[in-house]
Amino acid sequence: MSKVILKGYIVVPEPDLEAVKAELATHIDSTLREPGCLLFEVSQDVSDPYRFNVHEVFSDNEAFEAHQARVRQSKWGKVSERAERHYKVRHR
Repeated sequence: MSKVILKGYIVVPEPDLEAVKAELATHIDSTLREPGCLLFEVSQDVSDPYRFNVHEVFSDNEAFEAHQARVRQSKWGKVSERAERHYKVRHR
């Protein structure tokens, strides 16, 4: 089994910023409760308020894929759907 590590950032369109910020704590809490989530950090960039830095570590690909599926069905998935995603995913 190899861990899945995602690092990168999202850029949120200005009209969606307040909704993303309002839902972020719930999204983080829900993700940290998922089986196989080893690390999940999302933080608003200090120099660019529309950029959110992301670092995720899941125990294996199955846990990572389950997370992706949950996110697509969540309120976070809806409020962040127009964000530009800039990620690198590694298996280690």
